[in-house]
Amino acid sequence: MAKAHPSVKKRARQNERRRQHRAMQRSALRTTVKKVVGSLAAGDLEAAQTGLPQAVRALGKASSKGIIHRNQAARKISRLTRSTNALAAPNS
Repeated sequence: MAKAHPSVKKRARQNERRRQHRAMQRSALRTTVKKVVGSLAAGDLEAAQTGLPQAVRALGKASSKGIIHRNQAARKISRLTRSTNALAAPNS
């Protein structure tokens, strides 16, 4: 902390609390996306199709809250959707 002013101390507390909250959200997002990626790698179409909407929703929420950049969210959604559709295509 730079100064001992009360507002500086409060700002430091708020920043730390927000940093921890964002880290928790980012971790949950990564877990959700990893589940879909893992099921795609294993070739489990059912699990991938079940997890994809959850991952898309989590990515959308994270981008709207500023946890990740909106282009990063769009890129991940696009790649997950393409991979899931490619896995589903030979089975159709």
